[in-house]
Amino acid sequence: MKITDLLKKDGINLNVDAADQNAAIDALIELHEKVGNLNNVSAFKKAILAREDKGSTAIGMGIAVPHGKSSAVSTAGVTAITIPEGIDYKSLDGAPSKLFFMIAAPDTAADTHLEVLSKLMTLLMDSKFAAKLIDAHTPEEFLSIIDEKEAEKDKEEAAKKAAAAAKEAPKAAPKKLLGVTACPTGIAHTFMAAEALELKAKDMGLNIKVEKDGSAGAKDPLTAAEIADADVIIIACDKNIDMGRFDGKDVIITSTKEAIHNPEGLINKAVNGNVTKYHHTGQVAKADDSANESVGRRIYKHLMNGVSHMLPFVIGGGILIAIAFLLDDYSIDPSNFGSNTPIAAWFKSIGGTAFGFMLPILAGFIAQSIADRPGLAVGFVGGALASTGATFAAPGGNVPSAFLGALVAGFAAGYIVLFLEKICEKLPQALEGIKPVLIYPLCGILVIGLVMCAINPVVGALNAWITGILNGMGTGSMVILGILLGAMMATDMGGPLNKAAYAFGLANLANQNEAGYMIMAAIMVGGMVPPIAIALATIFFKDKFTPAERKSGPVNFIMGLCFITEGAIPFAAADPLRVIPSLMIGSGVAGALSMVFKCTLMAPHGGIFVFPVVGNVLMYLVALLAGSAAGCLMLGILKKKVDD
Repeated sequence: MKITDLLKKDGINLNVDAADQNAAIDALIELHEKVGNLNNVSAFKKAILAREDKGSTAIGMGIAVPHGKSSAVSTAGVTAITIPEGIDYKSLDGAPSKLFFMIAAPDTAADTHLEVLSKLMTLLMDSKFAAKLIDAHTPEEFLSIIDEKEAEKDKEEAAKKAAAAAKEAPKAAPKKLLGVTACPTGIAHTFMAAEALELKAKDMGLNIKVEKDGSAGAKDPLTAAEIADADVIIIACDKNIDMGRFDGKDVIITSTKEAIHNPEGLINKAVNGNVTKYHHTGQVAKADDSANESVGRRIYKHLMNGVSHMLPFVIGGGILIAIAFLLDDYSIDPSNFGSNTPIAAWFKSIGGTAFGFMLPILAGFIAQSIADRPGLAVGFVGGALASTGATFAAPGGNVPSAFLGALVAGFAAGYIVLFLEKICEKLPQALEGIKPVLIYPLCGILVIGLVMCAINPVVGALNAWITGILNGMGTGSMVILGILLGAMMATDMGGPLNKAAYAFGLANLANQNEAGYMIMAAIMVGGMVPPIAIALATIFFKDKFTPAERKSGPVNFIMGLCFITEGAIPFAAADPLRVIPSLMIGSGVAGALSMVFKCTLMAPHGGIFVFPVVGNVLMYLVALLAGSAAGCLMLGILKKKVDD
């Protein structure tokens, strides 16, 4: 397929008289309608404007490439206009835009057109080619210039492939520079950023391989061997990608626009060593198109978006509240413990304020993950109502639904806003600007208020029932719970089971009672054990590990003490059937002992750094050491000897 298969003569209009950005967009959409690419003009314009809201598609050099992927597109296509006098299209380089291409992509699995579109994007990086198009007098001349340039580009690509095939020298130097590019739609900026980096590296006499994370999937994906050999990796992305594979590498994280406009600066930064080492925290954010994900995966990602934004408030506030109890005098007034002395009251006030944001932040960012920015305000209000416990009852009858209520509020708010967006699609175009500032927040907040007034009593009663069960548990039952939660933390180390246990701990921590604090303590000690057990085993059972594993083993002491369970993942991946059960046993032992000793923790993170505010800290340390020793011993028993 050629570019001119998507760009028709009737889809080109030269020397257009357009005064501003809106007029240019309307002219391009009108051409799409003319050639029959659209089945719903207003819906497609909405997709175009939504993309512009994320950042101008003016790429500089007098060029703008507005684009959208929507079910309103019946046939993939491109339209083009020229405005020789130029208009302001919010370009980063400040230059007026004169050459415009609008890409219409259907919201289907048929992505055969994307390779052609990516070729057009790379051709536009040649300023002489763009100038010729602006100066074209007829649509036929415009198409002829594109055909000629495309043939020249195809010839270059064929020559490159032939040269690469002929070079099978085993002594070829390994690639030192790698890159990844990705933009929200995966159509234009992804490929242009990659082309800019590749061209500039070639000019500078360097090699770089760039993975293009387009809407049809990754093109030229980086292999594990290439990543291992690379000196520096340039991540030019405007959306989340899987960063776990770059752990321990020198990485430059930037945007596609920076790669397009300043590729030389980025490459110089990489070559000169002005780079920081990337350490992955364990949460893998993949760039997969959400349309291809399972319902469970999408729900999990929405939940994790809320939890990750909530954690700084919980951690900071929880630690400050714990310090307040540490500094207070219980004998002054047991009923007011935590605020008896001025210094304790000060710490508790600040910590309580931070902690109070937990539920609105959780619900708000779950809703944002589902419905983007319009969902944020509705989610915040839903989370706040879960905290205050608003009901339909008379004043004084409030029933807070706490963490579980905020979860319900977040998901409800997100889907309420999506529903509002759907029913507002047919409103007049003149109302487009007031939807996100008036219709969505007003109607969304009203509906979430009604929903939460109905849900709070139900979830509040469920919370009270669970709290009653936990508070009424005997030592034996709490020990079993500690074994279960500790083992879950070591099962997939950052995966769904680990996160489920952690979310359970956060939910109970929000209740601010002894049972909740004991649960959080068991969860954290269970998460600290796996890396420490690995580190111990590499010392005491050296013959069970390769030289490379023995060398990296001691680093896991630091990761374990910092509550970074993911440090054990490489060892578990290498021998899962023996390593994972060993670590589960060690973490289960630690969780059980933490419950036996009635250790408490008011902060959901921090590792050894929050030990000063742990209740019964000496026995908590015993639980950690015992669990780590048990895990180490099981590794020594189950793992086989390796041949160096």
